[in-house]
Amino acid sequence: MGGMEPSSLRVYGGVDGDHRKAERRVRFLEAGLDLLGAPDADATLSVRGVCKRAGLAARYFYESFADREELTAAVYDQVIDDLATGALAAVTAAPHDAAAKVRAGLGTVIGVVGDDPRRGRLLFSTRAGAVLAERRQRSTLLFAGLLGGQAKDFYGLGDSADLDVLSQFAVGGLAQTLTAWLDGALRIDRDDLVEHCTRIFLAIGAPVRD
Repeated sequence: MGGMEPSSLRVYGGVDGDHRKAERRVRFLEAGLDLLGAPDADATLSVRGVCKRAGLAARYFYESFADREELTAAVYDQVIDDLATGALAAVTAAPHDAAAKVRAGLGTVIGVVGDDPRRGRLLFSTRAGAVLAERRQRSTLLFAGLLGGQAKDFYGLGDSADLDVLSQFAVGGLAQTLTAWLDGALRIDRDDLVEHCTRIFLAIGAPVRD
């Protein structure tokens, strides 16, 4: 042992220590999503509950997260990052047609939250712990900015107060619509929901692009 190189000490079972730490972090994020996205979830996590769900000791939790609030924020941010990245990729890949691009973006968003109800409940449930409330406000601004930016690029528009208002209105309205859909208050299948939302987005954007 005395002659072993420091780099060798970080390797166990053929897996580098940093890689194992990253794998444990992913397990904690997945456990956090399971708990935060459960139908009867509270707005806050417990470290003990997350560790039990992940099947890992508490000492591993603290190598990646300072506390439960930091994990909650990381889970939410990961879901938002995946959603935004997927939606932008779909819009970029769609034909150069307004309806096609709007449909692609909305279809991706609705598909993600529909396929994984945990994500939908995390993003759109009425639970409002301090961390989630702050993150939801920031994500609304993020998606409004993305929507406005896409509209500017597609139509060659400059900065516009009208566009800013419509972007905020569209994103807020979509969030409420998805909340009702995920809760079962809005009884409509996914494809029809995408089509309805596409028509609405195109209609409310008409005054800005005309």
